[in-house]
Amino acid sequence: MKEELVILVNEKDEQIGLMPKMEAHEKAVLHRAFSVFIFNDKNELLLQQRAAEKYHSPLLWTNTCCSHQRNGETNIEAGQRRLQEEMGFNCELKEVTSFIYKAPFDNGLTEHELDHIMIGYYNQNPLINRVEVESYKWMTLEAVKLDIEIQPNLYTEWFKIIFEKYDHFISTKK
Repeated sequence: MKEELVILVNEKDEQIGLMPKMEAHEKAVLHRAFSVFIFNDKNELLLQQRAAEKYHSPLLWTNTCCSHQRNGETNIEAGQRRLQEEMGFNCELKEVTSFIYKAPFDNGLTEHELDHIMIGYYNQNPLINRVEVESYKWMTLEAVKLDIEIQPNLYTEWFKIIFEKYDHFISTKK
C-alpha cells in the first residue's frame, strides 16, 4: 500500500506542499490534521482507545477519531471519512476551532499539526475497526477532565492539549 501523504501548511493554514506521512512526522513539519468529538444526547463524549499497532500513542485514550486530510478533501469530508473508517458510522459534523501544537514522542517521531476540531452527535454505539481502535467508552466531560488529572499518561498529547486549552469549544451543547 502506498504511503499516505499529508498536507503541509503554514501557520495561516495555507497549503504549501505534500509529504509522505512518516517523513512529516520524522522531520516535525507542520501539516494539517483534524480531531472529531462525538457526543450523545446525555452529553457524553465517545472516546476511543488507539489500537496497539499504531505507530505512535498505541493504547492511549483520545477523542472519537482523528487523522489527516487528503489533498483536495475538506475538513468535514475528512472527518466523516475517518469517522466511518475507524468507528463505523457517520453523522453531521461542525468545525468549531483549530490550533497548532507540537508534541515529540519516545519513538523519535513528532506531531506538528494544525489541528481542526469538529463536533457531532450520535446516539448509538460504534462498530469499531479493530485495526485502528482497541476499545471505546462514553464519558462525561467532567469525568474525562478528572481522569486526565489523575492518569495523564493514559491519554494522547493532543487530547490533553484540547482539554487544557480548547475545552470551551467542545463543551457547548447543540
